[in-house]
Amino acid sequence: MDRSAADELLTGNPLVPCIEGAVAYARELERTLLDAEIPALLAKPPSKACCGSGGGCGCGAKVQVMVREADLPRVAELFRDEWMQAVEREGTIEGMKLVPMKVDGAVLDPAADPPCPACGTAAPLVEGACSDCGLQLDN
Repeated sequence: MDRSAADELLTGNPLVPCIEGAVAYARELERTLLDAEIPALLAKPPSKACCGSGGGCGCGAKVQVMVREADLPRVAELFRDEWMQAVEREGTIEGMKLVPMKVDGAVLDPAADPPCPACGTAAPLVEGACSDCGLQLDN
């Protein structure tokens, strides 16, 4: 996918950052996403971020790679596949496969609500808190 096609697909859609990093790394990732037919663009991080805001933190300029929220699962799959290919190239693990995450022996659905870190309840939050024990998990 070229830049103009990506811009056309992204115009008018709400975008979310999929990663923030140094400019060179972000540009490389943007090219990788475009090659995988995932529209992406680079954007300046919010001004409250330390880098680029003149805060003097010394960690260098950063940019965000922005994608449509609906494309995040494809981005995650691309990251996972590239990581697996790197592991296989290194030859450090033979025949490695990703296995489903389990809690108390039950396979977790990646689309389901994650379990509460305090009580283990996997249910939607109620006003940002666990519906079982009340632990505040979202501001």
